[in-house]
Amino acid sequence: MRRVLFLGPPGAGKGTQAKKISEEFNIPIIATGDLLRENVKKGTELGKIAKKYMDEGTLVPDDIMLKIIEQAIKDLDSFILDGFPRTIKQAEGLEMLLNKLNKNLEYVIYFDVPDEEIIRRLTARRICPECNRIYNLNFNPPKNDEECDECKVKLITRDDDKEQVIRKRIEVFKENTYPLVEFYDKRNILYRIDGTGDTNEIEKRIKEIIL
Repeated sequence: MRRVLFLGPPGAGKGTQAKKISEEFNIPIIATGDLLRENVKKGTELGKIAKKYMDEGTLVPDDIMLKIIEQAIKDLDSFILDGFPRTIKQAEGLEMLLNKLNKNLEYVIYFDVPDEEIIRRLTARRICPECNRIYNLNFNPPKNDEECDECKVKLITRDDDKEQVIRKRIEVFKENTYPLVEFYDKRNILYRIDGTGDTNEIEKRIKEIIL
């Protein structure tokens, strides 16, 4: 059993590593953004409630998010949490939920990445407007200059990958989410890793902790 939370600033590589670890060890990824979209798409009761908030452009309340997470993990022995919690209040709610389910977290892995490296990574990110495939001009570029390999259409930069927005996102992370480092450190389940370098090297650092 491996119950893991990936924690780190935007652009730290959490999603990339979650996918690699998930595929290698057959551990489901509980990515809250995906869960929300899935519930909305399927028209579940929780999805209908969440959609109201999403349509208004407001955050889905913590209690709704926790119910959605509970539905996703109640029958799982192992999972990787990515994208939740983001605040101390959410972490406390998650802790109560996991206690109730008897599925306490074993590892919280914090991806340590300098601000300038995050900006370098995210400003180089491009997405295909047709198939949503993500590229990075630094380490995963398309075959032809800024054109999707599959759809042959021009790639775009998401608004939240522009430098000014990235700097704001980092600021918000430091204010709201970074305090979780101390929260989980006090519970003796926090592990810091260097989130820079080759993706295979970063994966190796994670495996040394969870194996």
